Formats: sequence, C-alpha cells, structure tokens
Amino acid sequence: MKSKRSVFANLPAGLLYSVIILSVMSGCGASSANQHQEGQQAAALPVLKLGAVPATTFREYSATLEGRTNVEIRPQVEGVLDKIFVDEGAYVKAGQPLFKINDRVYTELQSNAGASLLAAKANLEKAQLEVDRLTPLVKNNVVSDVQLKTAQAAYQAAKAAVAQAQAQLGSAGINVGYTLISAPVSGYIGRIPYKVGALVGRAEPQPLTVLSDVNQMYAYFSMSETDFLKFKNETAGGSIAEKVKQLPAVELKLADNSIYTEKGKIETMEGQFDKTMGAISFRATFPNTTGLLRTGNTGKIRIPEQFSDAVVVPTEATFELQDKVMVFVVADSNKVAGVPITISGKSGNYYFVEKGLKAGQRIVYSGLDRLQDGAVIAPQQMSLDSLLKVRPL
Repeated sequence: MKSKRSVFANLPAGLLYSVIILSVMSGCGASSANQHQEGQQAAALPVLKLGAVPATTFREYSATLEGRTNVEIRPQVEGVLDKIFVDEGAYVKAGQPLFKINDRVYTELQSNAGASLLAAKANLEKAQLEVDRLTPLVKNNVVSDVQLKTAQAAYQAAKAAVAQAQAQLGSAGINVGYTLISAPVSGYIGRIPYKVGALVGRAEPQPLTVLSDVNQMYAYFSMSETDFLKFKNETAGGSIAEKVKQLPAVELKLADNSIYTEKGKIETMEGQFDKTMGAISFRATFPNTTGLLRTGNTGKIRIPEQFSDAVVVPTEATFELQDKVMVFVVADSNKVAGVPITISGKSGNYYFVEKGLKAGQRIVYSGLDRLQDGAVIAPQQMSLDSLLKVRPL
C-alpha cells in the first residue's frame, strides 16, 4: 500500500495546490458552523424559580354612583317664579325653603273659598231655623209633615254645601302652600335651569332642580354570568342572600385611580340577568361623611380575593399568543417550552396563576423575543424574594 505522501508526490503541482485549499476551507466552514450552534445553545437568560406566597388580589367592575336619595323638585302649581333661595351645589337641610312661586292668584282663590264657606254656613243656619220652626207645628197638626220634610231636606243640602265649601277652602290653602317649595330631604342642590321670572308648572319637562342625599352613596355594578357562577360556587351560604352577606368589604377606585378612603359593603343584587348584556347588577353602599362623592361619579368596585399560597408571575415574564397568556418554562435539560397559563387575578406588575404553573418550576424572566420551543439556554438564576422586595405585590 502506498502512503499518502507518495500519492500526493505523484500528483501534478497545480492539482495538489487545489486539493490543499479545498481541505482548509472545508475545515474552517465546519468549525464556524459548530461555533454558531454552540452560541445558540448557550444563550444566557435570567431564570426565575417560582414560589407560592400569601397575597390578595382584586376583581374590578365598572360602577356608577348615586346618592341614597335623588329627589326631583317639581312645582305642584303653575305660576311665575318669584324667588330662588339657594344656589347650585349648596347643601340644604330638610324643610329649608328653596323656591317661591307668585301666590297672588292662589291667595285670592283662598279668600274666595273662605267667603263661600261663610255663605254656606249662613244658609245652614237658616235651614236649621226653618226645621226648628216647623217641628212643633207638625206635632200640633198646624201644618202638614210635608213642609217639615222639605225643610229637613233643605237643611241636609245646606250641610253638604258647607262641607263642599270647607273642602274648597282646604284645597285653596294647599295650593297657597305649594307656592313655597321646601327641601323634602337634606342634600345637595343640583343644576337650576330656571331663573326668576320664568313661568313654571307641573307640565314642564325639566324639574326645578334635583336634590341629592349623599350621606350614603350607592355604587351599581354588573357581574358577568361567569363571575356570578364563580361567586355562587365559591362563596359560603345556603342562599344567594346569605352569600351576598358573606362577601368581604369592597373598595372603590375613583376615576383618577386613587382608592376611596372608606370601604363599602355589597348589600343587594337584582333578581334576574339583563338579557342584552348577559350580566346581573349588584349594589354596594359607601359612607360619604366628607361629601367627596356625588351622584354621577364613576369608578370601579374592587372585590378582594385572598390567596394563602398563590403562584405569582411577573407580567414581563409572559407573552401573548392567540389570545392566550404564555410563559417559557425551563426543563431540567435547560430546554424551554411555551406553556399557556390561566390567570385568576392581578396585583401591580404580577399575575396570580390559577392553572398552568406550580411552585418550584423555573421560567424565563426576560429575553422572550429571542426564544422558541426547544431552545437551550444558559440559565442565570434570579431570586423571587429579591424581586418582591424591590417590587412588592
């Protein structure tokens, strides 16, 4: 057998040079490919080991606020608005005068009704005298009893006329009283669309104002059918009313995302679902001693939910794929795999995981855009406790 040296020695010089160049290029290409593959496998990424921690999350529902009492102040008689005793936004007490309608027409009617009553009483006395005059004459057979019966009938008619006149006088007095409009409850005055001199009456579409009693506020919110079934299945109590009573105190997030200082209590719920919305309404009550809340405010009801050992995941360690929230789980071989998770709540920058992950598993914390299923990484271990100290729940 000939040695390689002797074989190459017999080749022409030009062919020998080509073989050497091809061998060197082939070796360099293989070395570069191996280095590139090793670089992909050794991507250094931060990895977080999950743990279970006690935590509180909140379910939020959009809410509208109303005062405990919202009374439309409307005139009961027609007339010219003479006086407005209050201003918009003012706080008034029950019984305090609000508006005055010109009462001249109604006082004249009251005087006329009084005069009619006096005339009716005079006729009643006259009829009584006639009955008294005829009664002994009938007993002595001086006149026939027909005359007495006629007089008695006239007396009854006069008595009815007195009663009618008294009713008319009372009605006139009520109308005079209606010209002074007072606050039926304590509360805040709303917008006043009318000015002094305007003609107002019962037929007007707008009320004089709206008076709101806001010492306590009602927050109305709706719960989807899914959330309602969860509430029904997970809350203690034999009936829906008992379950509502078992609900914890709730918070109110205001429009500026601040939390209202007082906590409220869910008290009632509607008896049926809204077919168009697929939701059922609840009512929570909040004290409003400072008067901060007003009718028409909006916000969000926050119902707390306690977790004794919740698996928490930073939001930046997740990504969305086809409407699913996903994480990259790191296996023992340092290979990553995308796993969908079910979220039960959120607090700040953390998700509470209901399904998909367990305490002790490892997930990739950042650099997710460079990963795909099956990729091998070089884990850089992170501490969940240290992260929670920097960014608490």
